[in-house]
Amino acid sequence: MKPLRIIVMGTGPFAVPMFAALLRAGHEIVAVVTRPDHAPPGRRPAPNPMRQAAAEAGLPVLDPERVNDPESVARLAALRPDLFVVCDYGQILSASLLAVPPLGGINLHGSLLPRHRGAAPIQWAILEGDAETGVSVIHMTPALDAGNVIAVRPVGIGARETAAAIEPRLAEVGAESVIEGIERLQAAWACGSVAGVGVPQDAARATRAPRLAKSDGIVDWTWPAERIERLRRAVEPWPRATTFFRRGEGQTQRLVLEDVEVVPAESLAGEAGVVAPGTVLSANDERIVVACGADTALAILRLVPEGRRSMSAAEFLRGSPLRTGVRLG
Repeated sequence: MKPLRIIVMGTGPFAVPMFAALLRAGHEIVAVVTRPDHAPPGRRPAPNPMRQAAAEAGLPVLDPERVNDPESVARLAALRPDLFVVCDYGQILSASLLAVPPLGGINLHGSLLPRHRGAAPIQWAILEGDAETGVSVIHMTPALDAGNVIAVRPVGIGARETAAAIEPRLAEVGAESVIEGIERLQAAWACGSVAGVGVPQDAARATRAPRLAKSDGIVDWTWPAERIERLRRAVEPWPRATTFFRRGEGQTQRLVLEDVEVVPAESLAGEAGVVAPGTVLSANDERIVVACGADTALAILRLVPEGRRSMSAAEFLRGSPLRTGVRLG
């Protein structure tokens, strides 16, 4: 297969291994399109891994506010791309933009589509208790993550694995899948058409994975302990699982839960069911056990008190008034 003229669209770290794989495969990347840098006055913009990767490769970077505006479409069309390759970009491409390259566009998505369509598929796969996730490469349409799947690879989720740990694994698997997807498109193109390449998604099985907000990390102690444990892993490294502790009149301290575990039901001896969720059932030298919904309990093993460093539960308790019977939340 001959090398293609490709425009890559991406922003976050999930797209960088894919970008590197395209370079290794010998394709001609004519430009990288990324989100524009924005920051409040006096502050630096957040790091943009794809902008940095493109600069290191000596490639031009475009950052239109709205990639579907006629001016942007015309500018990209002037580059005569064969294909758009999109990953972790943040804008849905219009039909008119997708019509620019003869092969259209493909998108690398971090889930087994149609499950978890949206901006946070890895986090939602953990939160919902999925045993596995994976990557899907789709032939793009103007709808959110709804195109035909042309390559897919499942990846198991470890029992203690966080979103931060899974993401780089998926990114590497995804890079291989993108090359596989491009080869399938090229084979179809050589036969005259890329229409109908891949397997249509079953829309009835689609679930949503919306972008997380900071408030999504706040622990709801009425949830069962198993779901709170999954939340802790899903929102690592951002926005992190957070609860609050009222130290005294007018004094509230934020606590980031850094490591937790579900307390076996047989060790509760009925305690969790007779107190309100969020109540500390025990606080000793090893852990802080908190009542949760559905008569379950969660042990906090490690935490980050507001304004302080990461510490074990034992370290925290030595200098804190938190004791049995105190309510968190």
